[in-house]
Amino acid sequence: MVTTVKNKQKRLTIQTVEIGPDTTAIRSLDWDRDSFDIEFTLENGTTYNSYLIKGEKIALVDTSHSKFNDLYLETLKELIDPSQIDYLIVSHTEPDHSGLVKEVVNLAPNVTVVASKMAILFLENQVHQPFERQIVKNGYQIDLGKGHVIEFVSAPNLHWPDTIFSYDTFTQTLFSCDAFGMHYCSESVFDEDLNIIEAEYKTYYDCLMGPNARSVVSALKRMDNLGQVKTIANGHGPLVRQNLKELVGRYRSWSTKTETKTNKLVSVFYASNYGYSERLTHAILVGLGKTDVTLEAIDITATDPQQVQKAVNSASAIIVGTPPASDATAMAAVNTIIGAANAKQNLGLFESYGEDDEPLDTLLRQFKNLGLTQAFSPIRIKEVPTEITYQLCQEAGTDMGQLLTRDRSIEQIKSIKPNIEKALGRLSSGLYIITAMKGEVKSGMFASWVGKASLNPLGITVAVAKDRAIESLMQVGDRFVLNVLEEGNYQELMKHFLKRFSPGADRFANIKTQPASNGAPILTDALAYMECEVKQRMECSDHWIIYATVEEGRVSKPEAFSAVHHRKVGNHY
Repeated sequence: MVTTVKNKQKRLTIQTVEIGPDTTAIRSLDWDRDSFDIEFTLENGTTYNSYLIKGEKIALVDTSHSKFNDLYLETLKELIDPSQIDYLIVSHTEPDHSGLVKEVVNLAPNVTVVASKMAILFLENQVHQPFERQIVKNGYQIDLGKGHVIEFVSAPNLHWPDTIFSYDTFTQTLFSCDAFGMHYCSESVFDEDLNIIEAEYKTYYDCLMGPNARSVVSALKRMDNLGQVKTIANGHGPLVRQNLKELVGRYRSWSTKTETKTNKLVSVFYASNYGYSERLTHAILVGLGKTDVTLEAIDITATDPQQVQKAVNSASAIIVGTPPASDATAMAAVNTIIGAANAKQNLGLFESYGEDDEPLDTLLRQFKNLGLTQAFSPIRIKEVPTEITYQLCQEAGTDMGQLLTRDRSIEQIKSIKPNIEKALGRLSSGLYIITAMKGEVKSGMFASWVGKASLNPLGITVAVAKDRAIESLMQVGDRFVLNVLEEGNYQELMKHFLKRFSPGADRFANIKTQPASNGAPILTDALAYMECEVKQRMECSDHWIIYATVEEGRVSKPEAFSAVHHRKVGNHY
């Protein structure tokens, strides 16, 4: 059944389908959603997936986004009398999955809400009314009857701290919430065509799961203790069935590879559900994830002191978000962090922008007295965080990762044979400045690895290092400007964009620019420019190869020549 709501601005539809015995998927299709937090520009919308299991007792796994309020609840009533629902399983409390929990509880006053301990605490603040609850841990089971036994798998930090998976032993279906999902809106219920979805699947992993690769590995190990999984009923996009082994294998490969990047571990401590700590932390993790470090995110409001101490002891660097000063548990964890920290570690601090932040300068002074080295200036937030704030956090994370891996990068450069590096140096290239803007965030970088790629349509390729700040603004669908530098008149621009910018710094300060039709800055002193749209990305070890089509262009000095660069060696910039 497909039901459509009339909405001139956005298309919202509901799709219901039987995915197994007594099991129905309720898929809320958000066709026109074009962004998902700062990490995503959505080309194909997204879905919010919910599931109904009818044994002798009835369980609903997750709800939907609040924008689907009427449509979702009407559909649910067509499938079942909501008052008959015995269990509401909340995989995690992110609003796109739990946005209608209160409404379902109102329709089913005797329902038992099943969730992790942390999720129950969050829901108390969200629902604002008494409700029956069942806190579940890893391995806990609920028997629905008719063979449907639901076993729970603890999966914190995927990508919220309160995440649990649910496994139906009868249908061998794993309800995985955000894990193994993708932002891809389609009436195709399952993953029939891997070629269509694999790029979205990888982007989704990189943005949401990759920053917590350790947690992914832990969840995969716990999944291995379950019986055979035949279907993964995820929270976003097509369900995984036809290509299950391949797609789970990719998670395993990507996460294991990330875990073994280096022996440099960064432990990030934050207080979930306080201020903007969750999103600020995620932005920092995304930035760190662009470099060759291993990450661990620790929610200090839900982690015992021994685990906190262990995470500090094993870390090369620690990042701490200011917790609420009135939260005794969080402050005790901070004291544990301070007690375990040592002078060999690098440090990062950020404000959470809540109503009761522990003073940042107090924390900074305590860590400085221990001799820790600041990897980036403390991130002070004096107003509601914006896209620029989150970009600052990403860049701060990347700066720390680059600092920790600098010696390894130098060793890798030295390891290339002299004859090879000299031969590579004979590949001449042009000199360019890439500029991009997405929302409020803009960035620029010096580039030389640029080439023509296609004639119809006109297309180019650009190689962008994974740890470049501008990489976040060059996802599929994003637009940028390729500025061509002029022979004999490029030194100042090259010098400016080659310098190291501090996190959040304005890369266009004192640079003459004018806006392109796609919004990105055009450098007034460039010889020529081309307005481009990213169409594809190919991962190549430490770089992304960006393929983009050229939409507009102009040469300011027809008689001038473009700058050309000749290197002596080709194993570094």
